[in-house]
Amino acid sequence: MKINTLIIGSGAAGLAAAVQLNALGQQSLALFTEGLHCGTSINTGSDKQTYYKLSLSGKHPDSPDLMAEDLYQCGSMHGDLALVEAATSAVTFANLIRLGVQFPHDLYGRYTGYQTDHDLRGRASSCGPYTSRDMCLAMIKELKLREIPVFEDRVAISLLCAGEGNQKRCVGAVFINRNTGELEYVFARNVIFAVGGPGGLYADSVYPLGHTGAIGLALEAGARARSLPESQFGLASLKFRWNVSGSYMQVLPRFVSCDVSGGDEREFLREYFPADGELCDAIFLKGYQWPFSCSHLPGSSLIDLFVYRETRERKRRVFLDYRQNPAGFDWEQLAPESRQYLQNSNATGSTPLERLKQLNAPAIALYRDHNIDLATEMLEIAVCAQHNNGGLAGNIWYESENLPGLFPIGEVNGSHGITRPGGSALNAGQCGALRAAQYIAASSTEDAQEFPELAKDFQKRWQERCQRSGDCDWEKARNVLQRRMSDAGAFLREAAVVNRALAESEEQWKTSLQGGLGGLSVNERIETLRNEQLLVAQQAYLSAILKQIESGTGSRGGAMIIDKPGTPLHPKLSWHLQPENPAFRNQVLETEFRQGTFHSEWQPCRPLPDNTGWFENVWNDFRSGKIYQTKT
Repeated sequence: MKINTLIIGSGAAGLAAAVQLNALGQQSLALFTEGLHCGTSINTGSDKQTYYKLSLSGKHPDSPDLMAEDLYQCGSMHGDLALVEAATSAVTFANLIRLGVQFPHDLYGRYTGYQTDHDLRGRASSCGPYTSRDMCLAMIKELKLREIPVFEDRVAISLLCAGEGNQKRCVGAVFINRNTGELEYVFARNVIFAVGGPGGLYADSVYPLGHTGAIGLALEAGARARSLPESQFGLASLKFRWNVSGSYMQVLPRFVSCDVSGGDEREFLREYFPADGELCDAIFLKGYQWPFSCSHLPGSSLIDLFVYRETRERKRRVFLDYRQNPAGFDWEQLAPESRQYLQNSNATGSTPLERLKQLNAPAIALYRDHNIDLATEMLEIAVCAQHNNGGLAGNIWYESENLPGLFPIGEVNGSHGITRPGGSALNAGQCGALRAAQYIAASSTEDAQEFPELAKDFQKRWQERCQRSGDCDWEKARNVLQRRMSDAGAFLREAAVVNRALAESEEQWKTSLQGGLGGLSVNERIETLRNEQLLVAQQAYLSAILKQIESGTGSRGGAMIIDKPGTPLHPKLSWHLQPENPAFRNQVLETEFRQGTFHSEWQPCRPLPDNTGWFENVWNDFRSGKIYQTKT
């Protein structure tokens, strides 16, 4: 197949790119996906899944420049990207409303907001627990109305690149047709890479089971990455993967641990808090401050450490119980912030479940829809990987900084810094889709050139590997790499552990590459190849984490460095926190695959653009297309 634009992935960002590009007049495009209903966006959420955008109500002033400043202050984020994601947020939000996404507005048409984490201006909005799913369903409907070609049951196994050195560019991709097992080659002038975050890397993960990510394909092709160590982790349920943020914490459930067989039940958090009121206040704040954050140590993020200690060190299971109050619960012992919030929300029921019904009834129905009744059973939880703030390095048009023709958008694009306001990831995906579509529509309308020699070379290597017998136990290999990442690359990090894990990952990857694919089913071949790209990604992430630790950045964002010496956090915890070196907030860590290994280097953050723009000049530059000539 030969087209102008290939879109890989059908999450909220990929779907938006297809719709936006078609709306701008591009007809020669196609979307390839494992399934329109298989991605993270359509299968994930939280108690009140947030969409972060420019404030559209209230008397507090806001502007793209103010929003950009707030994003930039999160640290290790380029200023021009912060401004792009602020400036286009209202446009993309309005587009979702046009497509029928039911963001709430008041009697007068104001899209009222609320404050989310790392947000001072009430920019957040929500459709409820399924905000990203609602976005996807609306865009899938639009996709079908526009008759945009969609190819499902396709698994990307390689990017096609032509040229060498500075002339190298992405010219397409190779897919396996899951139904036939055949290879399909797609040549494209532009490849929009919307494959999501690294969901398959972690054993303790809240990413949907079907989502693994495919960033390893781009990393192996040489695409530069940015801020890979900056990830988010938080408490999530295990039986059904879901973030237990917001109201799930604010209604003050009971934290219970049991042995592996479900016996020896006890409220383990009580051993860490001297007063019952202090314990309840920490649980309440966990709702506002759901992701683990070093800025909340000591503070609400201690709860993540206590849960982790209970599950990993003591080998016990941890549950939330909404049927009973925590032992010693007393309204009068709560801090004014906790008590007033629940009273103002009319959530004053006698049990956590009653309060959750009053505060957010859909949060209960969500679990009931997945065969979990919070009225009759406890909810098993753990600290899980939730989002990667880093990813591939794109410019202000979301084209790869060093691999032209590749446009990483959505979570696979590393535009975020150390921390980010809750819901800004959904905004970034929509902004990236719009920017990539605008650039492509303005700069290239013709179809791609075919490179038959690339297809011939790949086919030859494929056939050679299929002639060698393969190992069909891909699940065991997946479990090994995932456990390794959760042990070494999650929110507690230690140089020696990371170094050892990196060496093990490199060895597992080399061993897998030496094996064949002969005698394997189509699914076994796909999952074996998926393991290999996950191992490439794992090496990139672990090497970047090791570089960060050795550079002396210290603990920041969602990662706590526990190499001693450090600061004790609690008398009953053995871990010591290495304090942050704030000088690194003005730098961004970039990672590239060169000569068979990954190399990471610190680069200064680009500042916030300070030119406001004279209208006539902006108008002329826009009409002439001059704006598309600047990429950073």
